[in-house]
Amino acid sequence: MKLHELQPAAGSTTAPKRLGRGVGSGLGKTSGKGHKGAKARSGGGKRLGFEGGQMPLYRRVPKKGFTNIFRTEYATVNVGQLEIFENGAMVTVEELKRVGLVKKVLAGVKILGDGDLTKKLTVQAKKFTGTAKEKIEALGGKAEVK
Repeated sequence: MKLHELQPAAGSTTAPKRLGRGVGSGLGKTSGKGHKGAKARSGGGKRLGFEGGQMPLYRRVPKKGFTNIFRTEYATVNVGQLEIFENGAMVTVEELKRVGLVKKVLAGVKILGDGDLTKKLTVQAKKFTGTAKEKIEALGGKAEVK
C-alpha cells in the first residue's frame, strides 16, 4: 500500500449537501431553511446563552469573588516529606523534582512545617514557614533561602 492509495472505508464518508441546485434536488429554493425567520437569514440564529429575551443566567447570577492576577504560587513540600533523603543530604529544587515531591516548580518551592523530621539536612528553597525553619535547624540542619 502506498500513500496515494489510502482511502477511507467504504460508506464511512458522505458527499456534502449541495444546496440551492434546483427543486428536483430536494434542497432547492430555500435550501432547507424554510420560509422567513431568523434562521432563514444570513448570519441568522440566536447567540450562545440567549433565552428568548428573558434575562440570561450569566446576568442573573451575582458577581462574586476576586482573582488576583499578580498572585505568586509556589510548589509546596512539607518537612515530613523530606524524610526520604539521607542524613546530611543537600536538598535542592532539582533533587525534589528527581524524587517526585515537586512536579512543577512554578514561582519556586516553599517548605511547610507539617510532619516530623529526624535527619540533619541542608535545604535550599525560595521560602520557608517559621515552623519548617525551626524543625530543620533544631536538628543542626540549614534552611537556605535561594
